[in-house]
Amino acid sequence: MAQPKDDLPTEAERFVLPSRFVESDSLEVQDFVSSALRDLPADASNRDKAIRLFEAVRDGIRYDPYCFALDEDSYRASRIAGAEAAFCVPKAILLAACLRAVGIPAALGFADVRNHLNTPKLQELMETDLFIYHGYVQLWLGEETYKVTPAFNMELCERFGVKPLVFDGYHDALFHEFDEQDHRHMEYVNDRGLYFDAPMEEFLAAFKETYPKLEEFNRVRISKDSSGYDAGFSKEGAS
Repeated sequence: MAQPKDDLPTEAERFVLPSRFVESDSLEVQDFVSSALRDLPADASNRDKAIRLFEAVRDGIRYDPYCFALDEDSYRASRIAGAEAAFCVPKAILLAACLRAVGIPAALGFADVRNHLNTPKLQELMETDLFIYHGYVQLWLGEETYKVTPAFNMELCERFGVKPLVFDGYHDALFHEFDEQDHRHMEYVNDRGLYFDAPMEEFLAAFKETYPKLEEFNRVRISKDSSGYDAGFSKEGAS
């Protein structure tokens, strides 16, 4: 499904290749892409494909910060493609894989942010308002680069009163700087840079060190296969 690399910027060439976590060549990712692009004409531009794939990952997989796996293999794009819910990191991995699958170069980016979508329950478990390794994607359309994050689905944005991120193919769609009342809602405080593949060993170790209560909560939750722990992020919940 991917196009030849001859017409890509040199810096972008390697970002069309599959990797351990960005499994752009997996059947699961290919199926997700085919479903997302099924209504586009055969001669659709890469810009149109990028917009459609961004929307498919943003809204097709519900955002839930409690869907936090503690093992590396759960962060493979082939696993994420079939998920009902995920948080920013796996959603960024999946979007990068989908873009690479159609020949659009896509790098993973990570940054530390404050004032994210949050609830009192999550704030209590995190013991901080700093979200480390917030996931985003940098993609190339010709010589132009764009940074986007597909984390927060439209329904969740409406519930939290946050302006949804919309990628129009010509501007970044990176973060929710303001809510619907134009109050500052989120800010990037440390950009960790771009990656060819997800640094999952480093990420999981940092998560455990930074959020010990949340890490233990997830360990117990996974062992009990529990749900319904935070109505703010549940499918039917309200903020």
